[in-house]
Amino acid sequence: YGNSELLYLLAQDIIEPLKKSFYDRWKEIIACSIVKTIQPLPLRLIQSRWEKLAISQKIDAALSPNTISDVMRDIGKDYASQKEFFDELMVDSKTLIFDLSSIFSYSENLKYAEKGHNADHLYLKQINFMLFFSMDKQLPVLLKPMPGSVRDVKALRAVIDEVNAKDSTLVIDRGFASHVIPDLLTELDFNFILPLRRNFIDIDYDWRLDYTFSYRKRGIKWGRKRIGANFLYMFEDVKLRAEEETTFIHLMNEKKRNIEEYKDASKKFGKIAILSNRDEAGETIYLMWKDREHIEVAFDALKNELENDKTYLGNDEAVRGYFFISFLSLYLYYKILNLLRKAKLVDKVSVNEVLLE
Repeated sequence: YGNSELLYLLAQDIIEPLKKSFYDRWKEIIACSIVKTIQPLPLRLIQSRWEKLAISQKIDAALSPNTISDVMRDIGKDYASQKEFFDELMVDSKTLIFDLSSIFSYSENLKYAEKGHNADHLYLKQINFMLFFSMDKQLPVLLKPMPGSVRDVKALRAVIDEVNAKDSTLVIDRGFASHVIPDLLTELDFNFILPLRRNFIDIDYDWRLDYTFSYRKRGIKWGRKRIGANFLYMFEDVKLRAEEETTFIHLMNEKKRNIEEYKDASKKFGKIAILSNRDEAGETIYLMWKDREHIEVAFDALKNELENDKTYLGNDEAVRGYFFISFLSLYLYYKILNLLRKAKLVDKVSVNEVLLE
């Protein structure tokens, strides 16, 4: 009774939008999401698990394996309804974190599953998916699968015009850094915070940084320059600079680096450059950039806690439906995580323990 009732209560804010967007499938959608949050089971076992939960007496969901396959396809091919649902979640989100990740696929029939680049440097078939996370709500608000060969900048361009959150600020990963992205985001009425790669052409590492603040007991120096319509912020983490310099000296002693490389690299130790169209105090921009850590936690929960790190689904529409269910499981996972944070229990109790106990 306890775990499913808790998830049902926490799902109240998404049940009405689901009824609106998927009026004939919302029961099956919410049932699958609750089961997958409690226990990441294969789709064929969801009915068996659901029938053991007390909430199945309140929600009459049809969950036979054949019906679930139909549900996945129905959800997947109706992206207009998914978008309507995501738009509802995004309301009042003023700061959004965006990133792209991937899962490997073992299916031979998926158009989505294409060979592409990934963090593991494995040239395997994969499905990319983009995730938007609302800092205001501390919740994921949009998930969309994409072909595995789609590169980061192209992915952002493809989805950004769909996002119903104009005038909000997008915090983006440095993998998206290019001269195209700032103009694109400004044109679409978004503010942005875009960390730059250290070899980005506009960065002057000899620039003197005159301002300071503290972040988690670390000293941070910073400065700001206007570049065209945007602002370039430079930050130097004093402790990180010392760590990177120490590492480089060790490499020199091991003959893996030389003194000429040191002269060039030493200017960059501990430094992060951020481009933005917002004119703010450096500490504000830095804290918004640091908030990107939240989306890494979300990816970890999605791929590990919910065990969505691979899929054998053989139909592209079913994959889109499967990702939608996975997104709802992640949403419910975060609802519990946020309760734990509010109660200052997150270091003592995990989400899985809450659902177990």
